[in-house]
Amino acid sequence: MKTKILVANRGEIAIRLIRAIQELNYEAVAIYESPDKDSRHIRIANEAIWLGNGPRCDYLNINKIIKAAKKSGAKAIHPGYGFLAENPDFAKACEENDIIFIGPSSTVITNLGNKVIARQIMADAGIPMVPGSDNLAQGEEGVQTALDFGEKYEYPIMLKATCGGGGRGIRLIENAEQMREEIPIARAEAKAAFNDDRVYLEKVVIEPKHVEVQVMADKEGTTIHLGTRDCSIQRRNQKLIEIAPSMIGDKKLLDTICATAVKAAKAANYFNAGTVEFLIDKNFNYYFMEINTRVQVEHTVTEMVTGIDIVRTQIKLALGKKLAFSQDDIKLRGHAIEMRINAEDPQADFMPEGGKTVTVYRSPGGYGVRLDGFVYQGFTIPEVYDSLLVKMTVHGFSWNETVDRLRRCLTNFVISGPKTTIPFYLNIAKDKDFIEGDFDTSYLDKHPDLFTYDDNANEASKLANLIAEIHHREHNPYAA
Repeated sequence: MKTKILVANRGEIAIRLIRAIQELNYEAVAIYESPDKDSRHIRIANEAIWLGNGPRCDYLNINKIIKAAKKSGAKAIHPGYGFLAENPDFAKACEENDIIFIGPSSTVITNLGNKVIARQIMADAGIPMVPGSDNLAQGEEGVQTALDFGEKYEYPIMLKATCGGGGRGIRLIENAEQMREEIPIARAEAKAAFNDDRVYLEKVVIEPKHVEVQVMADKEGTTIHLGTRDCSIQRRNQKLIEIAPSMIGDKKLLDTICATAVKAAKAANYFNAGTVEFLIDKNFNYYFMEINTRVQVEHTVTEMVTGIDIVRTQIKLALGKKLAFSQDDIKLRGHAIEMRINAEDPQADFMPEGGKTVTVYRSPGGYGVRLDGFVYQGFTIPEVYDSLLVKMTVHGFSWNETVDRLRRCLTNFVISGPKTTIPFYLNIAKDKDFIEGDFDTSYLDKHPDLFTYDDNANEASKLANLIAEIHHREHNPYAA
């Protein structure tokens, strides 16, 4: 019998994992809850197991997933990203049931998931960090500690959930009065999102660049990096666009950051694939942020510029293989840009468009274009999950070539039914600062004009595609 690997996720990342599993000549076991009964990921898997009616709760049910793995005979579980990917209890449950968890150990996930413990590990290793606090005590004692921190380091201060991630549980504090008001709100949000109400403080780096480094490590301790990514273009601390490599022109600085990332991973006894994240201030000082203990949404840009299949490598490492390449083998070729095509309305504060049906789906293609998605024409978008429809990644020899390819693809990408982020991204692809590679985390705040566009600007293209689809269906009544 072939080795089976269960994919504990959904959507485009589940499809990405299933393809890698099957390429390795293993069998992929999908799981799903009722809102995903028409999802493409369960159609392409070798086997699919229904968890329950959901929504969401079954994808987060560790016991059900472990039972599904045992029922199928799966030897390993890949968590993807989101859901249980960085949950140490899930990793530990796999360990206790003799199921390989494709990722770092539960101990490493626990240590790095707690931002205060992670900061201490990095401090002991001499990794540069922004000034920060320990966990704030409950009640007035914690509030007073926070006020003293604000007075010492001056506002603005970032209030963060200790076990946070994905941009959640974060508050930008401008003054002492706001600090008093926001601490209980942040605690409540952290409790709801992460079942842990601990919070801590960090001094804010004003308008930084957000640069991260992909690291890979095998069980023998060999640790390497796959270069940098720039994730500075964000909304509410959530990434919108990812670029590889970073557009910072100082190669010596980027080499230093990459070496620091490897040092940080080794200090944490890291294994498998991970991402070490940094902030870079206007004087090009860099500071450790965190280590994400999973494959990132934006791993595609690194794959495009290195030629390394990160997911395939993850699986092989988890099954006991050594890294098949050394640091000297890693050569960055050209540039790559990933844009997350979401069913959202950017002009309405990115309001999700779940519940709507995709009436026309026409994606771009051609040289240097990669699409990771799960929607199709006629697919009704579930209202209960993340709004990501498809990730589009473009690659080019030069930055200008890559941006030109991006504009062409966005112009020809047609998704009718829900509103999407496509026209908003097209504005970005035409923006002078973006074209020149000049952006940091304040980019959207400084470019409010990006939100001004005619949602029907590509109506001619949409109409042409709709007519083509009607014509196709008339002549091929049984077409999928």
